[in-house]
Amino acid sequence: MDKDRMIGKWTEIKGHLQEAYGDLTDDEIEQAKGDRNQLEGVMQQKLGKTKDEARAAVDQILNKV
Repeated sequence: MDKDRMIGKWTEIKGHLQEAYGDLTDDEIEQAKGDRNQLEGVMQQKLGKTKDEARAAVDQILNKV
C-alpha cells in the first residue's frame, strides 16, 4: 500500500492496530501516520518484534483494509 492510500485509510488502520496490539498508545501510532517504516520501527521497539515480524504484522493489518 502506498503512502497516500495509507494516509487516506489511516483511521481504519489505526483501529485495527489498536485492536490487535493494545500495548501501542495513540501517540505512538500517530507518530507513524502514513509511514510504514516508522510504524514497523514503533512495533519493533514497543512490542519487541524483529524487523521481519514487524513487517509481517503491518502486512497483516494492511491486508484487512
